[in-house]
Amino acid sequence: MVRKKGSLVLCGAFLFVAWNALLLLYLWGRPPIGRLGEGVGAEPGGKDEWALGRGKGGRVNLAAEVIKLAEEVEIQLETQKELLKQIESHRAVWARHRDVEKRETEDKKEVKQEVVHQPSTPPLPLKEGVKNTPEPVHTVSSHTTVDLHQAIDRKEDFAELNELVTSVGNPEFVIPVLVIACDRVTVKRSLDRLIQYRPSPALYPIIVSQDCGHAETAGVIGSYGDQVTHIKQPDLSDIRVRPEHRKFQGYYKIARHYHWALNQVFNTFSQSTVVIVEDDLEVAPDFFEYFRALYPILRADPTLWCVSAWNDNGRDALVDPFRAELLYRTDFFPGLGWMLLKEMWNELEPKWPSAFWDDWMRQPEQRKDRSCIRPEISRTITFGRKGVSLGQFFDQYLRYIKLNTEFVPFTKQDLSYLLKEKYDENFIKEIYGTHLVRIEDLQKGGSLRGPPPYRVQYSTRDSFKVFARNLGVMDDLKSGVPRTGYRGVVNFLYRGQRVFLAPPEGWTKYDVSWS
Repeated sequence: MVRKKGSLVLCGAFLFVAWNALLLLYLWGRPPIGRLGEGVGAEPGGKDEWALGRGKGGRVNLAAEVIKLAEEVEIQLETQKELLKQIESHRAVWARHRDVEKRETEDKKEVKQEVVHQPSTPPLPLKEGVKNTPEPVHTVSSHTTVDLHQAIDRKEDFAELNELVTSVGNPEFVIPVLVIACDRVTVKRSLDRLIQYRPSPALYPIIVSQDCGHAETAGVIGSYGDQVTHIKQPDLSDIRVRPEHRKFQGYYKIARHYHWALNQVFNTFSQSTVVIVEDDLEVAPDFFEYFRALYPILRADPTLWCVSAWNDNGRDALVDPFRAELLYRTDFFPGLGWMLLKEMWNELEPKWPSAFWDDWMRQPEQRKDRSCIRPEISRTITFGRKGVSLGQFFDQYLRYIKLNTEFVPFTKQDLSYLLKEKYDENFIKEIYGTHLVRIEDLQKGGSLRGPPPYRVQYSTRDSFKVFARNLGVMDDLKSGVPRTGYRGVVNFLYRGQRVFLAPPEGWTKYDVSWS
């Protein structure tokens, strides 16, 4: 279309030049006016000089001829002027149209590259039967993030984004699983489940990164042969820490190990994403299905920075066993089976902490108001009471987390409702459109008015902690964010009824002093 309109402009310019050439030929071909000795003009000083009409003897009046010629020239000039105006106006319109079409093509190409073109390069040259296909280069420029933000903020672009996300994209993209191991021979339980539920070794290569140099654990990992790739963290030395932090030496080594292992996945194996699990996690039957379906959502929405398989308040009594398909946004970084993109690692890696990496991730400087996706029912459980945390929370909470047993076909579902604009609009209406009740009403049960869900409101750190303890959910806060909280709201079941532990309507931000 643009090429055709450009040809019309060139044609118009050619006609303009040709018209002027014909006009010049016409003027040059006219007989001379007022030449001396000829009966076609007035001689200087003669009595017919500057007279109108013809003089005696049929001579042509010079003044009349000049005026007539000037009028003809003026008419031709006006015609040419109008022609030039039309050409100019059409050229401007076509130029604007060409610019709009170019911008639309570039925008569609950028969004399509981010959402639809999934990485498809298996990372492990050590494996047989894995096809090495070219990996698309994902260029993340400063304006890409702005364009994606605008796609969420604008209704018309948001609809297009939904269409791309819903399509899930190329089903052949690779999602490696990184298993962080140390000295637990029970890593076998974790690897057995991963291999049992893994749909494809090519699409889900398992990389086991071992620290600690524990020979027995290395033997267990090695027994899986080419079903996994075993890499070993080379630096096993102690880390110099402050005297008061000597008891935390294990946390420093874990942070060092994570840093090394993630660099191996993204830089050595050249992967674009990874799902991280530890050696004491057991996965659900739809673990791989869950992450495959949510990968395009994570790529498409810049307000998300991870997908987690874990629900911190996922105890049996706090979740709906009949709604395994429910997914939520959360401002709390859950960990314990989570997906990370290479672009996010490029942001975090230069400032990676020397210890306590998970709490560091929960700080505002890292989170930057971004959220994660979490399930109603966990797709991982931990069986490792032994560890550097010395069983913190394990006996009280972690051992009671419910593991999903029902396979949910997430890749066949429309998950675009998790994108921020859609989610927030529905979330606020749902939370603050429910019945506000007192905690005493919930505990007694008899004085509740109206059907569930119900909302219990807190306004201070202390009131949150008291209500959370009484309702059976975790009461700790990290950088002011409650576990599983989104916009300050904690969502769970209490005695079989949906309850929202929520701040007052109009909430704007977390208070880090609550930690």
